[in-house]
Amino acid sequence: MMDLAYVCEWEKRPKSNHCPSIPLVCAWSCRNLIAFTTDLKNEEEKDLTHMIHILDTEHPWDVHSINSEHSEMITCLEWDQSGSRLLSADADGHVKCWGMSDHLANSWENTVGSMVEGDPIVSLSWLHNGVKLALHVEKSGASSFGDKFSRVKFSPSLTLFGGKPMEGWIAVTISGLVTVSLLKPNGQVLTSTESLCRLRCRVALADIAFTGGGNIVVATSDGSSTSPVQFYKVCVSVVNEKCRIDTEILPSLFMRCTTDPARKDKYPAITHLKFLARDMSEQVLLCASNQMNSIVECWSLRKEGLPVNNIFQQISPVVGDKQPMILKWRILSATNDLDRVSAVALPKLPISLTNTDLKVASDTKFCPGLGLALAFHDGSVHIVHRLSLQTMAMFYGSSTQRPVDEQAIKRQRTAGPSIHFKAMQLSWTSLALVGIDNHGKLSMLRISPSMGHALDMNMSLRHLLFLLEYCMVTGYDWWDILLHVQPNMVQNLVEKLHEEYMRQNAALQQVLSTRIVAMKASLCKLSSCTVARVCDYHAKLFLIAISSTLKSLLRPHFLNTPDKSPGDRLTEICTKITDVDIDKVMINLKTEEFVLEMTTLQSLQQLIQWVGDFVLYLLASLPNQGSPVRPGHSFLRDGASLGTLRELMVVIRIWGLLKPSCLPIYTATSDTQDSMSLLFRLLTKLWLCCRDENHPSEPDETLIDECCLLPSQLLIPNLDWLPISDGIISKLQSKQLVRLQFGKAPGLLGYAGTPPFEVLARAPGQAKIDHLRRLHLGAYPTEECKSCTRCGCVTVLRSPHKATAVKQWEQRWTKNCLCGGLWRRMPASYS
Repeated sequence: MMDLAYVCEWEKRPKSNHCPSIPLVCAWSCRNLIAFTTDLKNEEEKDLTHMIHILDTEHPWDVHSINSEHSEMITCLEWDQSGSRLLSADADGHVKCWGMSDHLANSWENTVGSMVEGDPIVSLSWLHNGVKLALHVEKSGASSFGDKFSRVKFSPSLTLFGGKPMEGWIAVTISGLVTVSLLKPNGQVLTSTESLCRLRCRVALADIAFTGGGNIVVATSDGSSTSPVQFYKVCVSVVNEKCRIDTEILPSLFMRCTTDPARKDKYPAITHLKFLARDMSEQVLLCASNQMNSIVECWSLRKEGLPVNNIFQQISPVVGDKQPMILKWRILSATNDLDRVSAVALPKLPISLTNTDLKVASDTKFCPGLGLALAFHDGSVHIVHRLSLQTMAMFYGSSTQRPVDEQAIKRQRTAGPSIHFKAMQLSWTSLALVGIDNHGKLSMLRISPSMGHALDMNMSLRHLLFLLEYCMVTGYDWWDILLHVQPNMVQNLVEKLHEEYMRQNAALQQVLSTRIVAMKASLCKLSSCTVARVCDYHAKLFLIAISSTLKSLLRPHFLNTPDKSPGDRLTEICTKITDVDIDKVMINLKTEEFVLEMTTLQSLQQLIQWVGDFVLYLLASLPNQGSPVRPGHSFLRDGASLGTLRELMVVIRIWGLLKPSCLPIYTATSDTQDSMSLLFRLLTKLWLCCRDENHPSEPDETLIDECCLLPSQLLIPNLDWLPISDGIISKLQSKQLVRLQFGKAPGLLGYAGTPPFEVLARAPGQAKIDHLRRLHLGAYPTEECKSCTRCGCVTVLRSPHKATAVKQWEQRWTKNCLCGGLWRRMPASYS
């Protein structure tokens, strides 16, 4: 049901060390970045430095530690909806916005901020951007993604001209103020502060949620269970270039435990106050505690008819929907007495909570997003149903005793404080949980999507497939789903994912075309039987990007040309004309559309060389097509990719007439041999065999014989495939706990022993290459490099080029790798 995947802790140092901050806070972004706080304790100077640490879940040891320069303790951390910016707030009223420096996940800088001087922030949130996508569990078997995941009508908190959502954040202070900061398009910050109500009072706990109509709901408590939990509606607008805040009091509630005579004074303090979701302001979770125990209640806001006295009924009868309605909080469920709750983590998955969905989830044992996590002072963690609060799964830490009788409970409580989580966060698919304990150690837990129910392989695949599709549609990172993929699942998952993708309409397929390739690559890494295909999928991403870039450089000769671009006409003509002679295909093209500046053509030579080398490698490997463990195998049956390579060969041939030095360089045994014509002829024959995906044919013996002769005619290049990723995910499949240390790389974590095939082996001192610019960096690169957190792709951090065409190519992967992964600065040990 729940098990530890890995733990990561700090190295103990004699004079300074990281100790858990109080309060300890953490946040998990949709891109699987985790931020948490510690206090750096310097025993010589007797002071504390308030630190923020950011790491990606695939490389938890590569933590980026920021001296936040907050003068007081950090009280809140909050990621934005894109997962690329982080807000931090402190007990002195300061809010800081952190962004990636050079788009690197391990390099951050403070960009803007706001403050309410001397007033501690107790709750913080980004304004809602109006995007909400609901999952429908009961339609998980539907063929269309539009049926499984529907866009919910949801208004942004504030909009600019034209309906574009305005960015900003809202915070609640301990004195009962609400402050809103808006990020204007010119980079300025517009801040306004208003009291939540006329009679200001102390706010010990607060939370923020959003309504579909664009309003904001704030819940507050003074920390005492005998006081009401207050709710306020906040409306934000911009009037005359100034931010305006309007507040309105909503119905309040008293916790049920305070009205129960048996528990009236048992739980004096409210310790946790949370809306069930940021976009679900109608349901709230409350936890009241004493020194030893806690009780949790779930409440819902409902519209109810207001009873009308019979006297008024006779004067003016109430008919149908004219009955007056009021909003009233009603308790949905409550727990019995629990051990003292130390942390609460709520699901982020926007699952529909209709009765039908809940019944389907119960019938299929598929429970993502239905459970919330409670951590207790005894070190245990319970996953409970978000509405009924019934326990669905439990985890007991290594220091946790499982008491079986009253005496055991007493011995456990008198033994001293046990290790327990002080802060927790669920991943965006609720399949993983991160916790920071009272010793500062980070623990990553797997959570079964079935919550421990026995499932057959087909049902497990269906559950994981549904969540992979959700990540494909939303663009969220899917690392936490990979935690549950076993090697024997990989082949079926890849096939089913492709089947579901092919059922979508052409427009959606085009939008998701690169994302599904990247998803297949990350899945194939998890099995030694499919790891060779990882290279194929990354080569396909590279080919798609090169094809798009080179075709975008083509310009129509006349501006008033038909609606088809030169790139579209190139595809149409190359598909229509199946001649094996490259010069006969060229005749049918308008060569004036291919004219580029000489400097531009020369700057593209490295990309052109890769295309030429890749075609030669594929054709030379055709006689060994029965060996699927070799990289490039899947391309030999991929008609679309072979057609793309054929189009690029034609373009390169035309450009070679303009500037011969931009052509790919081949080492041939004969000086008179036309290598481009030879390769195009063989490539066309192979393409004709598999252009019809429904009825592919086997390559004839003549083609195979000609490909067998290629090594005697041309020197076959050694392609530099992507290195084996140094990430943690493949090490976690054995279900054995992995222990790590912050700041200390554990070495190559990929496959134990020798690599699955020798072509991926990289000797220590072997020359390295920039995988995206195709530049050789030498055995010990002097340039600073960055690598992809997902695929391990390496490239130089600073661009050495100035040509416009190359900059256009580099723009494709400035923010993200071609596979969609985040960049991180390479450690100095790389060189």
